[in-house]
Amino acid sequence: MLFAARSAVALYRLLDVSPVFSGDHRITRLFTLVPGSDFGVDVLSAIEAVGGRTVPWSEACARTYDLVVAASPKGDVPMLRGTHVLLPHGAGFNKSIPEEGSADSASGLDPAYLLRADDAAPIALHAVAHPDQLARLAAVAPQATRNTKVIGDPTLERVLASYPRRDRYRAALGTGPRKLLVLASTWGPDSLIRRRPELPAQLAAHLPQDAYQLALIVHPNERSLLGTYELTERLAPALDAGMILANPHEEWASLLIAADALVTDHGSTALYYAAPQDRPLVGVSRDCAELIPGSPMDVLLRYIPELGSAEAIEDAVRAYRPGPARAAAQAAFAYQGSALNRLRTELYALVGLTPPALGNPLRLLPDPAPAARVATAFDVHADVTAEGSRIVRHPAGMGPPGHHLAVEHGAVTEQLTRSAGLLYRRSAPSPTAPADLSWSAGGWTRHVLAEYPGCRAAAAVRRDGPCLLDVRGHPHPYTVQAEPRSEGGRIARIDPAAAVSAVHAWLITHRTKPAAPTVLTCHIGERSVRVLLRPATADEAGQEI
Repeated sequence: MLFAARSAVALYRLLDVSPVFSGDHRITRLFTLVPGSDFGVDVLSAIEAVGGRTVPWSEACARTYDLVVAASPKGDVPMLRGTHVLLPHGAGFNKSIPEEGSADSASGLDPAYLLRADDAAPIALHAVAHPDQLARLAAVAPQATRNTKVIGDPTLERVLASYPRRDRYRAALGTGPRKLLVLASTWGPDSLIRRRPELPAQLAAHLPQDAYQLALIVHPNERSLLGTYELTERLAPALDAGMILANPHEEWASLLIAADALVTDHGSTALYYAAPQDRPLVGVSRDCAELIPGSPMDVLLRYIPELGSAEAIEDAVRAYRPGPARAAAQAAFAYQGSALNRLRTELYALVGLTPPALGNPLRLLPDPAPAARVATAFDVHADVTAEGSRIVRHPAGMGPPGHHLAVEHGAVTEQLTRSAGLLYRRSAPSPTAPADLSWSAGGWTRHVLAEYPGCRAAAAVRRDGPCLLDVRGHPHPYTVQAEPRSEGGRIARIDPAAAVSAVHAWLITHRTKPAAPTVLTCHIGERSVRVLLRPATADEAGQEI
């Protein structure tokens, strides 16, 4: 059998379907790139990444296949000889692409592409995801519905099956007790990334580092047009602040499962987000010419809050009301939970084989990768009281300066390091080399304070166990340890570097030099935590970092 893809997004849909033949030695899966698309540049590298065997287009056209599976009716797919199967490569058929095919026809349901010439290979199975899509096609081209069947959405099957892994995905991302806010951009002039290109950086600057994690899903077509290098350069301020840029194959769906809220344009990604569970949705760029009135995404965008400025994001998320988003997803996806098995039955019938007894067509989504870059310098805004402090951290340089600049030593430029009021170092992993030279916690803090006379404090930060904080002019270093919080059976831990900043702000503001253990109440992110501050012992100062 031959998987024929014109674009990366079509290929990814085919890869979601490929496991229906899992465990069958009678089936050989081959791939080919259908020429002529502006978005075909990443197809061959994506096939190579999964280890697929590619057949050159000229060779593919010269052979006959038992099954030709495509996820787009456009281009020269009819030139391929064999039994043709057409799958959707999106959800809901929400767009009409200007100057392409028939006017006002949904991309993917356009009779101009579905009704093939007499000498072209007919479509033996056109799989759609919902009865409404079959009805829409029948209204414009009844003859195109002859071999159209409602199967459901194979990609949604993976999302639904993988939803129990939500905690695992959040752990892989390093989300912790923060809220994960995901942005989803389709492609084209009306997309979020084209109409609001500054929004990712604006949100990264506005959202407190200890309360929110930010991620972005970009349609594969946009990646194909720009290239990954150009895309990441355009997004550099947000990426440097720790925003996650999802891989276009599989990882985007894992991020949707992990998300606490989604900001979406008119792309169909939002429907996959809304299907498993009703969670907050916020819209942008809803007034676009491509959006088909009455389509699932049109209905969804009409009933969810719209985001104005980045500063209004928390209000917009709170304004979301459950109901319409799930209803829109129900209008896009039928047979939820059984689509892959239904498709498997149809495909085996077309090739005249009985499915093997063994073989599972459903593959769970993989763990997403954490952010490639993280913020390592923060403007720390502090409101200090007698009992503790409330701090808000933002990546340095993305807003006004705060109470102090906290910088991870060795992770930023020397100029920024010399501007720091608090320098900290995180514990390094255990060395694997047979010989090693390392610092003690107290040795390092003394060294840094001597090396950088403008710095007021230095800290050795440990993920587990107390941190060591050395404040210039104080008679001894301190240990700082934030107590974990129990929240409905979960244990929430804050970034220990944030706890060190909160204590540093309290010490500097009150000019106190506590000689006995002190418990501070510190508000970090959206949580109030108890932080224990006490003079460090010689053994604690001498511990290796």
